[in-house]
Amino acid sequence: MTDRQQTRAPQAIRRVVIVGGGTAGWMTAAALSVVLEKERTTIELIESDAIGIVGVGEATIPAIHDFNRKVGLDEQAMMRATSATFKLGIEFVNWARPGDAYMHPFGHFGFDINGVAFHHYWLDQRQRGDRTALGDYSVPFVAGKDGRFRLPQSDPRSVLSTYSYAFHFDASLYAKYLREVTEQRGVVRTEGRIVDVSLRASDGFIEAVTLESGQRIEGDLFIDCSGFRALLIGDALGVEYESWKHWLPCDRAVAVPSRNPEVLEPYTRATAHSAGWQWRIPLQHRTGNGHVYCSDFISDDEAAAVALEHLEKEAIDEPRFLKFVAGKRQRMWDRNCVAIGLSGGFLEPLESTSIYLIQAAIMKLIERFPGQGFCANDIADFNTQIERHFCQIRDFIILHYHATERTDSDFWNYCRTMTIPDSLDYRMQVFRESGRVVFSKRELFKETSWIAVLLGQGVIPQQTDLRVSCTPPDKIAMQMRQMREVIRMAAASLPTHAETVARYCAAPQVEA
Repeated sequence: MTDRQQTRAPQAIRRVVIVGGGTAGWMTAAALSVVLEKERTTIELIESDAIGIVGVGEATIPAIHDFNRKVGLDEQAMMRATSATFKLGIEFVNWARPGDAYMHPFGHFGFDINGVAFHHYWLDQRQRGDRTALGDYSVPFVAGKDGRFRLPQSDPRSVLSTYSYAFHFDASLYAKYLREVTEQRGVVRTEGRIVDVSLRASDGFIEAVTLESGQRIEGDLFIDCSGFRALLIGDALGVEYESWKHWLPCDRAVAVPSRNPEVLEPYTRATAHSAGWQWRIPLQHRTGNGHVYCSDFISDDEAAAVALEHLEKEAIDEPRFLKFVAGKRQRMWDRNCVAIGLSGGFLEPLESTSIYLIQAAIMKLIERFPGQGFCANDIADFNTQIERHFCQIRDFIILHYHATERTDSDFWNYCRTMTIPDSLDYRMQVFRESGRVVFSKRELFKETSWIAVLLGQGVIPQQTDLRVSCTPPDKIAMQMRQMREVIRMAAASLPTHAETVARYCAAPQVEA
């Protein structure tokens, strides 16, 4: 073999430095500790107890199962440690119009008939006067609204195999649990506040960070999990932040926990108000609440009053305010620095995607884990893939705001009439014209998710699939009645959510 034919392995990364803890930092450390040999590569995480974390993201989506499995977490132990409950979907109240409600469930609507997607038959029956809600054909919707839950069955012949689930948990406890697991695997945590970042004169790569104590920590790869502060990707490397405030105008949140209601419901609720929306996330020991709002249309004091007014039970702490701008960095990976979490971008938690975006960035970094040479094509591909994720999720969230009939406030008038990205406009046009959903198999939100929100927000197709007419309407009506009955009976057979939590993952008793 000639020298030209020989392939040389790149020099390995020896030191990974993660700046910042919280959910993003400890998720990153946990994942890297599984795939990197500690004898070959050290992982050091720097965080300061004096710096608070955002820590209000408490709802997840089913994709978190992939992450937990890959980093070797035991589900029951994790749920006990984080005071977790189960989640079957997200209910949206007052979004299309005041008094309206629908759910984005983690499961299918009905069953395809003769190879045609179910929602076309539902639309056909609707045109014939049947006002049965789309949710009545969804196991997670029917079970969730009845406060019932059990782990899905593995038998694909059972209707109880047609749904998935996620978690409500305390994000700060999740980070703490990951830290305990990860430190046992050899990850080093260093306490301290960073006061300086040193760049190499030759290429502008990060060489080291210096702590307030004077300690200097060198590394080959730096991962910025410093939150909105973006100490590395923003302050040190100067990568600009791209604002999406035009499409996602909410720029504030006020969070306040409350005591749990009598029924522990297995779903998140997002209730629209005059200048934003309010989340409700039930945990085992408390309920997380928060009002996401636009400061152009409501003051902080007014927003806090709205949040407190709509609590189901009394508050157990003082309201806490957060400021943000929806958007992302122009590049998430620049030189030898990768931004993961809030340092790279922020999309409001309407569809519980914050932890997923952390997870996606971590996994794509692992797929393209660099050597000392830092391949430019891998970096460019990483940035392209992450930007695509952000843009697709951005469009899905914008849909909730834009596709509305609300005219009762200046905020909703703005959202209803604002220009939207061409990519979202195209999806909405296609669905209005034909009932067909435009989506890619590589996207996070698949056909069922788009159907739930498009129809839930009142985007009704002008026509249905022509193949629907091949089946007599009375036969379709009979099949759909049978579907509803099977789903109703299956959901009714489940234990209550509270019973499943108590049996499967009851957390130690803690003060609310």
